[in-house]
Amino acid sequence: MTRASFNAGWAVRPKVSLFAEFSGPLAPPQPVTLPHDALIGLPRSADSAQGSHTGYFPDGTFEYSKTFDVPEDYRGKRIALEFQGVYRDAMVFVNGDFAGQRPFGYSTFNIRLDPFLKYGQPNTIRVDARVHQDSRWYSGAGIYRDTFLSVTELVHLAPNGVRIATPDITAGRAVVDVATTVENEGLSTATVTVGTELHDGDGKVVAVGSAPVTLKAGSTAVVRQRLYVTEPKLWGVDSPHLYSARTKLRDVLEVLHEDTTIFGIRSLQLDPFNGLQINGETVKLRGACIHHDNGVLGAATIARAEERRIQLLKEAGFNSIRSAHNPVSQAMLDACDKHGMLVMDETFDVWTEGKSSFDYSLSFPEWWERDVEAMVAKDFNHPSVVLYSIGNEIPETGSGLGSGWGRRIAEKIRSLDPTRYTTNGINGFVSVIADAAEMMKQAGAGDDSQGVNAMMSEAGEAMGRISASALVSERTAESHAAVDVAGINYGDGRYVQDKELFPNRIIVGTETFPDRIDVLWKLVDENPHVIGDFTWTGWDYLGEAGIGRVQYTDESEGAPALGAPYPWLLAWCGDIDITGYRRPASYYRQTVFGLRHEPYIAVQRPGNYAREHGMGPWTWTDSISSWSWDVPAGSPIKVEVYSDADEVELLLNGSPVGRVPAGPNHRFRAHFELTYEPGELVAVGYVGGAEQGRTTLCTATADVCLTANADRTELHADHSDLSYVAIEFRDANGTLATNVERRVAVTVEGAGVLQGLGSARPDTTETYTGTSHTSFDGRLLAVVRPTMAGAITVHVSADGFEPVTVSLLASAADAGEAAVLGNEVGALA
Repeated sequence: MTRASFNAGWAVRPKVSLFAEFSGPLAPPQPVTLPHDALIGLPRSADSAQGSHTGYFPDGTFEYSKTFDVPEDYRGKRIALEFQGVYRDAMVFVNGDFAGQRPFGYSTFNIRLDPFLKYGQPNTIRVDARVHQDSRWYSGAGIYRDTFLSVTELVHLAPNGVRIATPDITAGRAVVDVATTVENEGLSTATVTVGTELHDGDGKVVAVGSAPVTLKAGSTAVVRQRLYVTEPKLWGVDSPHLYSARTKLRDVLEVLHEDTTIFGIRSLQLDPFNGLQINGETVKLRGACIHHDNGVLGAATIARAEERRIQLLKEAGFNSIRSAHNPVSQAMLDACDKHGMLVMDETFDVWTEGKSSFDYSLSFPEWWERDVEAMVAKDFNHPSVVLYSIGNEIPETGSGLGSGWGRRIAEKIRSLDPTRYTTNGINGFVSVIADAAEMMKQAGAGDDSQGVNAMMSEAGEAMGRISASALVSERTAESHAAVDVAGINYGDGRYVQDKELFPNRIIVGTETFPDRIDVLWKLVDENPHVIGDFTWTGWDYLGEAGIGRVQYTDESEGAPALGAPYPWLLAWCGDIDITGYRRPASYYRQTVFGLRHEPYIAVQRPGNYAREHGMGPWTWTDSISSWSWDVPAGSPIKVEVYSDADEVELLLNGSPVGRVPAGPNHRFRAHFELTYEPGELVAVGYVGGAEQGRTTLCTATADVCLTANADRTELHADHSDLSYVAIEFRDANGTLATNVERRVAVTVEGAGVLQGLGSARPDTTETYTGTSHTSFDGRLLAVVRPTMAGAITVHVSADGFEPVTVSLLASAADAGEAAVLGNEVGALA
């Protein structure tokens, strides 16, 4: 049996009808390596059909194709192609014949190839995909997740055929339940043996088992083995120990099929008295909602990009993610297992009631069950997954018959995986949306007499009031009762009252406003039945452009509701920006969590000091941690200091500016107004009169240089690795010159390509697929992808600065990996 990456050697072009083929020359196919986003390089326009929702990107239909050789000795074997995600309405053809489809853009699915193949000669796979007014955010398009080709004997392990649970754990041993599904697609009865070895993280064998199984032709059987690991190392957030199960399917003479499954040993418990417990210890979920795009890479789900996001989110203080609003990638689950990040994996953003003109609601009644099965099969062996969410802000949750859909989804999940818990991200406002409009009108919310900014700031408060109402209590009771944990979006007013109204209810804040984390975390901390908080959002994303922007009155005219006009591209509401740098809200959150005790200085951009503005419910102040500003000395400026100290003192060039209270009683914030003078700004935190810590900002000096530094210089020569090159303007002391904006050119030579280039600027007409881009706040990011083993040289230049060079090296991890890559490339030549 072989299972190998099928990512290389594809080509993509705009899809046209058969009849259009005769009407004139068509765009030639462009070679690509998967994962690939066909949409990210297309021109944006203010006239885009979905506008700010999708970041002003166009719709599109795309055709992927790949020709590969199938050897004669594959005849009589089972050959399948695994797609881990195609957006959207994928139609798969083999040698021109229809082989399968998948409407949902986020499900893993397998296509049987052998009925269509021609052995001993080239074969062609074609995949059609489209995006058309079907998403409320930037979805990307095409084969944006990994693909794998599997070749097996007729008697083989089923796809996702090894399922591992750890139902019984004590200090001295753990029971590991291994259920292995075997399929016999041959024409005669077969007796085979399933052998399993468990290995710890160091590769040591810790348990062994085997069992025979006899299968009739065309039948399937599940082989169960109870193995015992002594002195188990448990998987947890702070100690993510992993084990591997190596499964061999043998007949008398040979090994028919081999597979390796990574898993963790850990227990879950849940109740309203202790909340969520992992390995017997209560864990509060410090959660981040995240979308699936990877910033300057678009929707391309390259494994290293997924891992980097998890690492940076963990470093910022999060211990859990919510995959808003679709199943997360397998690559990200692997990263969460490795780094100790808990996962709430979410099924759908829509059920039967659509939110966009042509979204998944059109396919949901027929396909939901298969897509739930695909999600659970993907997740089952990942210890990081602790919760399944059956939906996000589903309007049907406010009706009795509508809540029946939720019950069916939840029961389906329980039948597939009884080891984890279910939730549903219910927004009470959406659940009673027809009545909510009248309630808001009566309460005066939405009155535009004070302008769009006032309306926006009131909208979040109105949503909270309605979510806590008796109407929502009644309408959503059945939907909440269908799941194990009541997921509540923007309804923290329910947290305390539901303890009395529904004493057995366990709550998680599935989506919350970022500016309220101090209030929200206090509720989480003080109420055992509230198990955590998931902010919107942990990582900034493409689309829903401008929902987190500061809304300046002089720019509000013509702006879309809950959005921003073209050329806005980013939502601008993430703790971490799309390039991976932490914004001020991230440091504030870390302070509230009790994970940071040094003061953090955030300076509001002085150029906007006098502009009238409003703050929407997802908005943070327009501030950065910098004291380098191109404004005259003496210009007024506002400074925020985030601190858990009793008091904060601010010093400018050694002179006191002021000393004001901070800490939890003052929302962990100290505010100062002063006039700008270049030099040194220092914030000092005091607890009980004694200094707790201090932070310093310095003005960048005139000797600013262009710098470039790679997060990793040694790479694996495969399609899953990347190097992130931080390009910045810094002075001789290392101070970031945030006031430098220059167009920077990047070229890559050798065994790699420039996969993406861009900044975190939320409103830009520049693309992420070019070879030059303008810096924002003194920095931008280049992403380099290896194409083969060898040296890679990255050249970075900007007018007026000395160019810099970064050297990278891509090498195969071992001889076996090099052989696999060589075989794949050779077969496609």
